[in-house]
Amino acid sequence: MHATAGDLRTHAKRRLEAVDRGEEVVITHRGKPRARLVPLAAAATEEGEVPALFGLWRDHEAVEDVGAYVRRLRQSRR
Repeated sequence: MHATAGDLRTHAKRRLEAVDRGEEVVITHRGKPRARLVPLAAAATEEGEVPALFGLWRDHEAVEDVGAYVRRLRQSRR
């Protein structure tokens, strides 16, 4: 399935429902493909693992274990 960036903004829930059904959604901007929405399980098999962090946080050493980092953030601050 293809969707424009504007379509994604206005119909994000429908596009995510398509991804939940196992479809791949290619997002285009000004007629050029820019991104792919794929089910997380499919991304995990393609990459070999489930992507945990991205962008600025990808190489951050404080969050090597994402689960432990999130648990630490959610602890009460007594």
